[in-house]
Amino acid sequence: MDTTTTAPRAEVLRDRYRSRLPERLQELAGPNEGDVDLPLHIVWSGRTSFSLDRPKSRMTLYRTVLAEGLSEDLVALLHHRLLTEQWPVLRRLISPYIREVWEDAFPELRRTAPTDTTGA
Repeated sequence: MDTTTTAPRAEVLRDRYRSRLPERLQELAGPNEGDVDLPLHIVWSGRTSFSLDRPKSRMTLYRTVLAEGLSEDLVALLHHRLLTEQWPVLRRLISPYIREVWEDAFPELRRTAPTDTTGA
């Protein structure tokens, strides 16, 4: 493989996640209560139904949609208020590439994150 013409894996992943971003967080107009069933192109095995009324279930749904959803899925399945509220915990559960892209695009998410004093 010719590494001079191949982008580093990290940049390929960042570009993929960046291309799916909405222009504004407020565009995320998905449900904020009840149950959500994910389509097969997002979750192809295991659990496909999630309750937004249960914090662990909601966190798993958001992790999955952020990682696997297309731009239209993000807008239809995520809600801006719920994303912002759970970002301080969610940001530690998602890929660092997803976290970087979202926090670079939406500095208000970075402001909700606790200051990391452990150096990790």
